[in-house]
Amino acid sequence: MESPLSERVAVVTGGGAGIGGAISRRFGSAGARVLVVDIDPERAGSSVSKIEGDGGSARALVCDIREADGVARMADAALAYGDGQVDVLVNNVGDYVAAGLFSESSEADWDALYAVNLQHVFRSTRALLPGMLERGSGTIVNLSTVEAFRGIPACAVYSAFKAGVSQFTRSLAVEVAPRGVRVNAIAPDVTETPQLPFDRWVPETDRELVGSWVPVGRFGQPEDAAEVALFLASDASRFVTGHTLPVDGGTLAAGGWYREPGRDRWTNRPKLPRL
Repeated sequence: MESPLSERVAVVTGGGAGIGGAISRRFGSAGARVLVVDIDPERAGSSVSKIEGDGGSARALVCDIREADGVARMADAALAYGDGQVDVLVNNVGDYVAAGLFSESSEADWDALYAVNLQHVFRSTRALLPGMLERGSGTIVNLSTVEAFRGIPACAVYSAFKAGVSQFTRSLAVEVAPRGVRVNAIAPDVTETPQLPFDRWVPETDRELVGSWVPVGRFGQPEDAAEVALFLASDASRFVTGHTLPVDGGTLAAGGWYREPGRDRWTNRPKLPRL
């Protein structure tokens, strides 16, 4: 049985760890030749080693995708690796950088959030899209967030740019669909990654409450998003384009409803966690 991404060349930005690392590894196991793009050489190398150790093919590129010359290097390396062809682009890089009240933020803060969450999506897509259009095939998967669809205090600019990712995804998908290219996005909720380690985010005394915060009863793992990315990158989703798929364990659908700990009752007025 042929692997879902057999003989395809995939580029994953921020592909060294966390969600990006899981996507890189999953694509490698699905038969893709993966260019792992990351700012951290150790993480990039580790991801490549894991893919190759599992019998896959991968190459690392260390660069800062927030910079125009970093995107240019990425495009050159991807086309060289793929013998002039790139089939899948995953724009994974993103960060809330430093949460804070909007009234206390600066234009420098906005610029930093723009560079890491939206500008590189434009640049990377613009760099590799023409080749896809010329061939009449290709898939692009962007990383948004559930925070693009609900309010998040102290992260107003971050959520605005992530909403931009989803709207860019929707509009570009319509534009390029007649030419054989599909564009979709993934919107994770809290996922346990090096960027958001479980131990730092949830104190041990509160961990029994996770089952009430997330309908499926746990936080996300990078592999959860990776499986959805594989679906969107493969022919299994050949009739899906222009959508942002929440990978959130049901939190967005719950819309502020929480299961009472240890009970089959729900409330939209949760009590404060025990301190």
